[in-house]
Amino acid sequence: MFKKLRTVIYHVADIQKAKKWYIDVTGVQPYFDESFYVGFDINGCELGLDPDMTNIDEGNMAIAYWSVDDIEAAVKQLTQQGATIALDIAGVGEGIKTAVIHDPFGNAVGLIEAQQKQD
Repeated sequence: MFKKLRTVIYHVADIQKAKKWYIDVTGVQPYFDESFYVGFDINGCELGLDPDMTNIDEGNMAIAYWSVDDIEAAVKQLTQQGATIALDIAGVGEGIKTAVIHDPFGNAVGLIEAQQKQD
């Protein structure tokens, strides 16, 4: 049924600030850039910014996890750029580490690092 994560949409009250922040932390320019939606292609997954805050409560009941090569470096970089730690780095077994940060706009952003298996 589910094939892969395709799109993650973060609701943001200030789309221009959010666009700049995500350009700064990802190094990726948006492929779609309008006042009602900004879309980034992050290695085949869409990261969307939506300024419509109608019926949006702060916080998430679900968290999408972005793969990173070095979770310690990622958390350090993101917090230096205004994110806050929601769940600190934790080992969850088999060499996998996870963490969750809140972006400056209140969205929970999951990070996951999986060690490459040695042959």
